[in-house]
Amino acid sequence: MDIKVELNGEIEEAEIVELYRANEWSSAEKPEQLLLALRNSHTLVTARVAGKLVGVGNAISDGHLVVYYPHMLVHPSSHGNGIGRKMMEAMQSVYNGFHQQMLTADGEAIEFYKALGFERAGKTEPMWVYAGAEH
Repeated sequence: MDIKVELNGEIEEAEIVELYRANEWSSAEKPEQLLLALRNSHTLVTARVAGKLVGVGNAISDGHLVVYYPHMLVHPSSHGNGIGRKMMEAMQSVYNGFHQQMLTADGEAIEFYKALGFERAGKTEPMWVYAGAEH
């Protein structure tokens, strides 16, 4: 499988919505805002196989000390092929060595991120004001 990972590449609404719906993320129901959010991120990472978008992630950062990874999705049919790992490696080419790298993980994603070196932050508790049902 030839996986092409790119930083700050082009994305189209239809392919983004399809990927978010495949992962059952509620932000797919707000395509205009979703596309603006992704395109205006500090860094955007995409993964494609034969030109088809199979993964996307973004980073919000001050550019010096702190980075937050709000979205990292791989199409369910492509799970287990190393795509998420390659996307995070690309993000690390930008953010490696930052004082603080943060994300929120749930479900199966927890073990994935632990394998990449992330750990629970002390006694922190995830908190949010959220307009969606899940993701």
